[in-house]
Order: sequence, then C-alpha cells, then structure tokens
Amino acid sequence: MDADTNRTIQCLAFHTILNSRQRYLQIIDLVRRRRKKRRALVAAWANLAMIAATSVQREVWMHQGTQDWWDRVVGTWDQELWVGNFCMRQETFEMLSVRLSPMLSYEDTTFRQAIPVQKRVGVGLWWLATGAGYRTLAHLFGISDASVCLIVREFCHAVRHERMREYIKLPEGEELQTVLLGFKNRWGFPQCAGAIDGSHIPVIAPHENHADYFNRKGCHSVILQAVVDHKYCFKNINIGWPGSVHDSRVLRNSEIYEKAESGVLFPNVSCPIGGKDTNLLIVGDPAYQLLDWLIKGYSNSQRLTPEQESFNTYLSSVRVGVEMTFGLLKSRSRVLLKRSDFHFTFMLTMIATCMHCTTSVRRNGSMPPAAGWKRPVIGQFIFHSPTSKLTHSAVVVTAA
Repeated sequence: MDADTNRTIQCLAFHTILNSRQRYLQIIDLVRRRRKKRRALVAAWANLAMIAATSVQREVWMHQGTQDWWDRVVGTWDQELWVGNFCMRQETFEMLSVRLSPMLSYEDTTFRQAIPVQKRVGVGLWWLATGAGYRTLAHLFGISDASVCLIVREFCHAVRHERMREYIKLPEGEELQTVLLGFKNRWGFPQCAGAIDGSHIPVIAPHENHADYFNRKGCHSVILQAVVDHKYCFKNINIGWPGSVHDSRVLRNSEIYEKAESGVLFPNVSCPIGGKDTNLLIVGDPAYQLLDWLIKGYSNSQRLTPEQESFNTYLSSVRVGVEMTFGLLKSRSRVLLKRSDFHFTFMLTMIATCMHCTTSVRRNGSMPPAAGWKRPVIGQFIFHSPTSKLTHSAVVVTAA
C-alpha cells in the first residue's frame, strides 16, 4: 500500500469511530429524556392520588337559606315599617324595581331560579341604609355572600346610570322659579337659586398619591361638593377630589363653576329687587371665594354693622339647609358613616347612588328627613330691609 491509501483508511476509521461515539451519545441522551419523562409521569400520578385521597366530596350543590323573612315578614309591613326600614313607601319601592328591572333581571336556569328583581333592590337599599356586612344580608335575605356582593355592585351601577340625570340636575324654567320662591318664603333670602357646601366621605386611599387623600381630620377621604335647593334635594354634585384639597379649588374645577363663568348657569333669568333686575345667586360658606354668582357672609375679622350682622343671620339660615341635607344623606345612607373596603372607583359610584336615592324619595315625598331624627321646622320669616337695629329674631325654630 502506498501512503495515500493508508491515509484514506485512517480517515475512514476515524470517521467511523466518531460517528459511533455520536450515536452512542444520542442513545444516552434519549435514555435520559425517557427516564425524565417517566419520572414526571410517576410524580403526576402520585399528586393525583394524593389529591384524590385528601379532597372533600361535595355534599350539596348550594346551601339552602331561609326565605321566610323576605317572603312572609316583609309582605305584612305597613307604610310606617316600609319607611322606617327602607326609607321609602312600598309604591316607591315597586316603582324603583320596575325602572331597574331591565338591568337587574336574570333568566331562570336548569340549576336554580334567578333572584327576583324586588329582592335585589331590597338587598341594595338595605345595604345602603344600614351598612351591614355581607354575611348579615345573606342570612336575612336567604342568599349567599357572593350573591350579596354582586347584587350590591349591580344595584349601584344601575341606579347611577339609569336615573342620575332624572333628579340631580340644576333647576330650570318653572322649577327654578319654585326654588327662588322657596328660599324667599322659608328663609327670607331672595334671588337664591341654591346653597353649596362640601362634605368628607371616608375611603381607602388609592396607591398613587395616597397622601393627597389625608384630610385635616386625620383620615383618608374624598370630597363631596353639592348644591341643594330649599327642599333639601341635591341639584348638582361633584365627587372624587382628594380630602386635602381646599373647597374653593374643588369649586373652581367643577362643572357648575364652568357654567357660571361662561354665563350659562342661569341664562336670561333675573330676580326683581327694589325695582331692579338682579342676577341669581348661590349661597356658600366662608371657605369659598366671593364671586358674581356666589355670595357669602361678611367676615368676622372686622367690626360689623347691625345691617351686616342681620345679613349674616339670614345667609347662615340658608346655609343650614345644605348642612341639614348632608345630615339627611348620612342618616339615611349609614354606609357613608364608615370606611368601606371597596375599590376607590366603586366608592364614587356608591356615593352617587346614595345621593340619588335620597333625592328621588324626597321628591316623591315618601321619606321622612331621617329615621329616628326629627327635623326642626323653620318658622315663618318676616323679611325686611336692614335697619340700624340688630335683628335677633331672624330665625324662629320650633319643634317638629
């Protein structure tokens, strides 16, 4: 053999050995993968066997709750009990159920019957009125805790989106004239179209900028700004500003401020006083800035004349109305008195729902001012022009 033949044989032998080694490594790798897969399969079967040994067999599809209270007890209530518990008459409750039926009604299934709309409305109203826990409501209405949670959310969203603009809106036309006459007759304050103020509602602050929601009272809250009329009904609301924000800043960033500055708040409406047409005004407290359309009392930092003190007395009596309205809201919707563990965005919906329910039932005349609380009745005012003598009997309050 020559040298070339030897090199060829050596190369073939080397390639044969190399291929054999690669094949051997491939076989070893295949065996390892199969062993790994086998171990994983054995472990899976072992886990399934363990789960099967420790799992609890379901005994019932659902726990049966008692329906006796809703089906039998509530059906025997008279109007006094309806107003005392649901803060509205039965006919108002039925009307609300009919209006919300398209959004709250569900079809029966082969597994169970759907919860009736009337019961869903009852759960929502009872929760707003008492702020009771889900378990308490579940035992009371004979449903599950999860159903109570879903019903509360659905009820609040339905009320806010279905009926918010029906009652909570600024007065116009004949209604505006009724409001003007109401403020004049009840509190002796002419050209007044409403009273504005703010209130704090405790909330769980969001993660972002949570320090902004820490108010001067030492808790996290959102500000509720509202304009009310002479019947303690909300006419305009602004909800959601952090608790640390000043009332005047909330006003400057509200819808009513934008309308007033644009001249469309009460367009082409004036009130004749002393033979001259004057613009309509909204009464506010000292926290607000004095504007062409917003009036507040004289500051006590300077010595006031008897006429100025008399004016402050009349204006303060008007401001009492908006403070009483907030009191009515929180006495009827006691869920607002404590911090609810809801997400921040749903809290705003819940607050708006409480305000709407309070306003709608008051307009229908189906709710007293507050359960267990007698509203003071403002006596007859004698409105007169300011004199040099201080008026000490501008407000007469008698027991209800």
